[in-house]
Amino acid sequence: MSTTTLKPAPTGTPVSAPATKLHDEGSIGLRNNLRHIGALARRNLLQIKKDPESMFDALLMPVIFVLLFVYVFGGSVGGSMGGGRQEYLNYLIPGLMAMMGMNIAMAVGSGVNDDFRKGVMDRFRTMPIARSSVLVAKIVVELGRMMVATLILLGMGFALGMELHGSVLGLIGAIGLSAAFGAAIMWIFILLGLALKTPQAVQGMGMLVMMPLQFGSSIFALPTTMPGWLQTFTDYNPLSNLADAARGLMMGTSLGHSVWLTLGWAVVITAVMAPLAVSKFRKKS
Repeated sequence: MSTTTLKPAPTGTPVSAPATKLHDEGSIGLRNNLRHIGALARRNLLQIKKDPESMFDALLMPVIFVLLFVYVFGGSVGGSMGGGRQEYLNYLIPGLMAMMGMNIAMAVGSGVNDDFRKGVMDRFRTMPIARSSVLVAKIVVELGRMMVATLILLGMGFALGMELHGSVLGLIGAIGLSAAFGAAIMWIFILLGLALKTPQAVQGMGMLVMMPLQFGSSIFALPTTMPGWLQTFTDYNPLSNLADAARGLMMGTSLGHSVWLTLGWAVVITAVMAPLAVSKFRKKS
């Protein structure tokens, strides 16, 4: 029987573990990129399964907003439109579809920040996967949560008597447009999650961004009832374009340039924020 003697390393000679090569998107390839995104998205879904309370915002927020605005403001705002709560319901639901993406997006930034604080992201960065796949997987899962919230919102709208004056294809187009814009907004909140120190800071900064955009838009009321300076802000607010586009597609009203403006905003935001977020993810200590 033979034995193997383990000899200690000479004094002063470092003993190092095998280094893990860090990869970028170009060296991995599209197929492996998609495989990594799928695996990471599954990991995020399993997290939701273990913590179902994380779905409360997607499940309850649409119900609360519809009931609150329809029954508190529906009579007065609907009256200013020449109708009542029914008229306001048809106006509000497409607008709230634009709002869902903003609210869900804030959770992405908080989640990324929390994963860094727990050390999860540091483990991902030592694995032979593309850096962007970690962030894209987050967006894929959050888009799924956004679709759940949107379906509940539409279900509430139809249950309360919302009428679809456009086509079913128009409704699907409105959902798709909201998803595209929501995905673009998520890159902003991912960057905030990487740049700020705590999830609370991300939520606080998110509220400062969301509140003026949401309430200074055509989501809840007609811009014509607002002061002139606020109307100007509303005209250039991307959420107004999205809300108007969703109403046009769902209610069969004039679209104007709202669809193309919304798609343009989504492309520009993604083109600017996605590279910044991926670069910050690589460099974050």
